[in-house]
Amino acid sequence: MKYRRLGKTGLQVSSVGIGTWQLGNHWGKQFEQDEVNNIFARASELGINLVDTAECYGHHVSENFIGQALASSRDRWIIATKFGHNRCSELPGEAHWQADQVRLQLEASLHALKTDYIDIYQFHSGTREQLDNDDLWTMLNKQVQAGKVRYLGISIGQPSQLYQVDRATALGVSVIQTIYNAINNKAAETVLPSCQRQDLGVLARVPLASGFLSGKYQPDAQFPVNDVRAERKPEVNQQQITQALAVLENVPANVEPASWACAWCLQHPAISSVIPGIKTIEQLQINAAGADL
Repeated sequence: MKYRRLGKTGLQVSSVGIGTWQLGNHWGKQFEQDEVNNIFARASELGINLVDTAECYGHHVSENFIGQALASSRDRWIIATKFGHNRCSELPGEAHWQADQVRLQLEASLHALKTDYIDIYQFHSGTREQLDNDDLWTMLNKQVQAGKVRYLGISIGQPSQLYQVDRATALGVSVIQTIYNAINNKAAETVLPSCQRQDLGVLARVPLASGFLSGKYQPDAQFPVNDVRAERKPEVNQQQITQALAVLENVPANVEPASWACAWCLQHPAISSVIPGIKTIEQLQINAAGADL
């Protein structure tokens, strides 16, 4: 495994991490704790030290899996989680971004993750109006001072949300998470230059383009109802799969497409780590191999 500096945090993160939306049982598979334990044990053997999750991945389901799996090895992992989509609350959606509610979300995430601190706590795909809330960032920076959070981050919804990236330093944010892959590289024109100017760490999410850059899917692919890809318009999936297959024509015959896709992202010097989702140990190992390409 190779390691990279996570911007001004100074943290050394594995260039390939683990994304865990799938652990919330949203991607066509139900997980058991023993399976998750084995995945993280193998990840540790491979030198991976970064995991990204969110409170809304099954309403703390993903966080609970991770907390159990890392209970005996917390100190060697960098855990990133997010706030803003507390879907099981009876409050209206806008309330989830208010300082008092985010503080409750933080406490719930700490409890689920079985830890007394979170390494990177991220504003999760919110609007410009939700970001521009002085009370929220005052509260969050107080959590940093109190030691419950080490560093703050923003996970932007789309690479076009440059305003949120440009505001990062003023808000006390050190890490940006963005979509970046071989068929959607818009962040290279917008987000990444701003991150380099501010010395922000960058986590590249969906580096496999929702799995399509793994080469496993054809344009007529169908997805089960409990898979988030089934919620998209079929023509959107078809278009992305077609684009992915065209890109994968450049992959050498002896290289796994998913390894190549991770390595493609890591070519950009602004990227600190890619965080592909995985369902199996085999997928984990293929992704990790991208660090050496």
